[in-house]
Amino acid sequence: MLISAIIFISLALVFYTAGVWGEKLTGRLKWVFLILFWLGFIMDSTGTALMSEMAGANQFNIHSLTGAAAIILMLFHAIWATYVLLKKQERLIVSFHKFSLVVWFVWLIPYLSGLFMNM
Repeated sequence: MLISAIIFISLALVFYTAGVWGEKLTGRLKWVFLILFWLGFIMDSTGTALMSEMAGANQFNIHSLTGAAAIILMLFHAIWATYVLLKKQERLIVSFHKFSLVVWFVWLIPYLSGLFMNM
């Protein structure tokens, strides 16, 4: 189960990073980036669920707190990006990357803390 969790969390890093930085580099929120955001969220949620199952429900530390915050923020980010694209709000489409970068940096905190805590 540990290997599966690591694979899911690693895929989350790949998908989410590709979506956030692809959006930043092109200067526009696009459907392909939205798909990558959702894939990153799904992979992270799956990996986190597997890790939580292995660790037990009583784990309460900075890693679990930042991890929960990051998942909630990723979900909000993906929902908001979906809304922006569906509404075709050009002003938000070209500035959305600012929010994406903040969410990505917040997401890196539990990713890196989990990586370092378990090395």
